[in-house]
Amino acid sequence: MLPAHLSHLPAPSADALAHSGRLVGLIADEIAAGGGWISFARYMDLALHAPGLGYYSAGARKLGAAGDFITAPESGRLFGQTLARQVAQVLRAGIPDVMELGAGSGRLARDLLAELLALDCLPQRYLILETSAELKERQRALLHRELPQLASRVAWLDALPAAFSALVIGNEVLDAMPVHLVTASDHGIEELGVTATAGTFAWSARPATGTLRAIASELGLAPGYTTEIHPAADAFVRTLATHLERGVVLLIDYGFPAHEYYHPQRASGTLMCHYRHHSHADPLCLTGLQDITAHVDFSSIANAAVESGLELLGYANQAQFLINCGITETLARTPADDTAAYLPLAAQAQRLVSPAEMGELFKVIALGRNFSPPLLGFASGDKRHTL
Repeated sequence: MLPAHLSHLPAPSADALAHSGRLVGLIADEIAAGGGWISFARYMDLALHAPGLGYYSAGARKLGAAGDFITAPESGRLFGQTLARQVAQVLRAGIPDVMELGAGSGRLARDLLAELLALDCLPQRYLILETSAELKERQRALLHRELPQLASRVAWLDALPAAFSALVIGNEVLDAMPVHLVTASDHGIEELGVTATAGTFAWSARPATGTLRAIASELGLAPGYTTEIHPAADAFVRTLATHLERGVVLLIDYGFPAHEYYHPQRASGTLMCHYRHHSHADPLCLTGLQDITAHVDFSSIANAAVESGLELLGYANQAQFLINCGITETLARTPADDTAAYLPLAAQAQRLVSPAEMGELFKVIALGRNFSPPLLGFASGDKRHTL
């Protein structure tokens, strides 16, 4: 049963509601074991990743027209074909492998490998770090069906190797990492957590403590201001830095530098939920049936990387990055007078680079170790100085 304020959303099926009910029960049990309260970060982690029940670990389709949202690779092949130019530059500089973090449906891997084959610049291995068994099988089926000649180059990982050299790609990975919610009140900085009563979740604030309180206090939040803090994403970047011996990390996601993220006008934060191509801001319902995301604080990501020994190699909006990588030239390979082929590609390009769609909100940050050549995607419009 949908809450009244979300009655405009498509109603879940009986099976979906039963699935959600099992996850609600699991989370409610953890809340009870925690004394009646858990942090929102823990709630978000369980809602998305609880084994067999969380949004990303269960079997429901998430991507594309039949799912809840569409990512750049799901919109068509133009994104992967263009990104391949940046990948090829790094491979030709002596980096042997590509590693994709959370490969979704597998379409980006397919498009990159097909284009790299055409460019005669295949990686030694295409590694996919995937925690969802269901998505792993979809990826394997797609790649074996459409690129059988390259199947031997693709391998799946359950964890980062102890040490590796690679070009690491993470497209819309950081936004789904659990975030803590804090709010400024007359009593100081409080952390928003979750309580449960009769299978219904509700917000509950407690005084923030420790590192969370210290980080939030430095932001100078005005009373009533609510926002997210991202220790999990920062920790992930630090972990990547620990394992990366040589290579480049490309992270593509929606977000802002800190001065925009914590702007006074963004007083309600950036938390957003996606369900059947509808967006709303209530993460405490449809548990396990909807995606929960927050925009990325790219300043914090850059700081975590540099503090961990990585070099900040570039930062740009997606439009500038793709233009630098030759999206217009890739589009021009299809004759404009072949309208049946050209118009869908032109629509993809519009979606990817238009400021009103993905072009401005999505950013690309490049981090590296022992890699010196300037990166193609940041040849112009590099905004590292804004982080």
